[in-house]
Amino acid sequence: MKSSENIERILIAVEDSPYSDQAIQYGMMLAKKMGSKIAFVHADEIPVNTPFIADPMLSETPLMIPEMMEVQEEASKSLFKRIQEQYGDDIEISKYIRVGRAQDEILAVADEYKADLIILGTHGRTGLDHFISGSVSASVAKRAKCPVLIIPKRE
Repeated sequence: MKSSENIERILIAVEDSPYSDQAIQYGMMLAKKMGSKIAFVHADEIPVNTPFIADPMLSETPLMIPEMMEVQEEASKSLFKRIQEQYGDDIEISKYIRVGRAQDEILAVADEYKADLIILGTHGRTGLDHFISGSVSASVAKRAKCPVLIIPKRE
């Protein structure tokens, strides 16, 4: 494991949530203090296994899965644009948009990017909600090849 003096590449997992914003703040602060490069990864889940997503009882227009994939990709690009605008251009940022299970895609990008540190926020779910949805942060921390910094939700 590398020492903290050698953290050259930080990977920050992002989504459009306050938990992610906290992780971004910590990651940007660390990167600036350590002179590290930064990459963001945003993973979209694969849409459900049906060609249409709509409720016919509500007279909704069905969306085809390819259209949903385009909507998700546009949302990812918009998220990265907002992050870039909010944190400025004073640091070089690489961006990765992936489709798949968040924990798997975060780990894959960490390997590809050769991350020295992964930073991600946590929703802080417990009980049944945690059981049903699992914990991306716990899975990443358990399986990562580099240190993982999990930023807990603030009250």
